[in-house]
Amino acid sequence: MRKTIVAGNWKMNGTSESIRTLLDGIKAGVPAVDGLVTLVCPPAVYLYQVKKQIGDAPVAVGAQNVSAQPKGAFTGEWSLEMLQDLGCEYVILGHSERRSLFGETDADVADKVAATLAAGLIPILCVGETLAQRDAGETLALVAAQVDAVVQRIGIECFASVVIAYEPVWAIGTGLTATPEQAQQVHAAIRAELAGSDAKIADKLSILYGGSMNAGNAAELLAQQDIDGGLIGGASLKADEFLTICAAAAESRK
Repeated sequence: MRKTIVAGNWKMNGTSESIRTLLDGIKAGVPAVDGLVTLVCPPAVYLYQVKKQIGDAPVAVGAQNVSAQPKGAFTGEWSLEMLQDLGCEYVILGHSERRSLFGETDADVADKVAATLAAGLIPILCVGETLAQRDAGETLALVAAQVDAVVQRIGIECFASVVIAYEPVWAIGTGLTATPEQAQQVHAAIRAELAGSDAKIADKLSILYGGSMNAGNAAELLAQQDIDGGLIGGASLKADEFLTICAAAAESRK
């Protein structure tokens, strides 16, 4: 059975005090279920605080981005060695905001995936389309191309150690959400695309939904055959909402 992953992407939010309160709430109610990974991805400046506060609670820590460069004169960046030093296990890569606001290309993202795997961390590869691209009927071709960029760079074998997050850009922070059927269609297409090269790897791949999953819609989304968790934005900043999603994820494994 594939791992179910609930990952909180806190984006550029939080202070030392608010994060302390949030983590206290999460730790108090996080389910410890075999095969369920609960993950928080704070801003990089708070990674040390978060890792220390989590202690031995069943919560993993991830970063929101990383440089593909090992070290050097790259002001404002941080390396995989630094993330390893802080105890990070996962790295979100290719998030739509990194692509649209900071100009990251498919090739850039593939380089980061390769570097992250080489360092022994787990990449969460984000793929997805804008509303204009969906309206133009380009969703499946675009998502396939974003995934294929990694296959061409590293090989299909890498997806034995990669997580994919499908994030329809039009459903992030807009209040819109893909219907469970729309989300399932794209998740199934991603799995089928990879199954064309290696069916076993595709079957074991965890594919998360990253388009405004929240406490109200999580159970229905997670009930879909090819949705293996969520990359949670705003709802991950409230402990009760995040825990409701985690509980729905735990229930989906029964």
